Amino acid sequence: MKYILNKKPKSPTMIQGFPSFGLVSTLTVKFLIDHLDVEEIGYIESEHITPLTAIHKSKVVNPITFFYNKKYNLVLVQSLTEVAGYEWELASTMVEVAKTLAAKEIIVIESMPPHGEDDLDVYYYSNKSKLKLKEIKESLVMGTTAALLLKAKTFPVTCIFAEAHSQLPDSEAAARVVDALNSYLKLKVDYKPLLEAAKRFEANLKMLMDKTKEINQTKRDKTIKELGYIG
Repeated sequence: MKYILNKKPKSPTMIQGFPSFGLVSTLTVKFLIDHLDVEEIGYIESEHITPLTAIHKSKVVNPITFFYNKKYNLVLVQSLTEVAGYEWELASTMVEVAKTLAAKEIIVIESMPPHGEDDLDVYYYSNKSKLKLKEIKESLVMGTTAALLLKAKTFPVTCIFAEAHSQLPDSEAAARVVDALNSYLKLKVDYKPLLEAAKRFEANLKMLMDKTKEINQTKRDKTIKELGYIG
């Protein structure tokens, strides 16, 4: 896995979101990119990443892209695709990028099933800071986030976990995450438009994610067929 950085801001805070439960992380990062003054500064390329792209404002979007906001000194990592099977490699790459930029911290946006039927909440884990959120004391973490936590034991990492309604895109959960980021990083991002803007984005995003799963399933079916034939 190779990363390309056309610009290297000094000591930024990195915020990353990879597709997960309720697509909360994806929606959150996409909203921040759309509502902050950002510039694209790089991307990750790998043959392990599903060959998937999107065209936005007449430009081709890389599957995993780095954006930079100068005002708050933020590097936002947007991912349009899953990286199932290569979580360790991706986590190592993210830590390497963070060290290259001397990042202050990596903030990971995650989601989780609700604990009950009451109002959904936002939690956090951090090896660096205290947040004005409920701290997770016991939890099972999987995927890229788990690999990152294990790889970045000595690097400042904060995970923000939002309870989400279902496997469907949850824009309300994303709005709660933006609100939490406002409080933690002293941002001034109005999260209210997310509730409407995300709904328009959700339909296209879900179609994109379904297409990714279809491509991955086709690859798996082909592999199984070839193994069956060989056997």
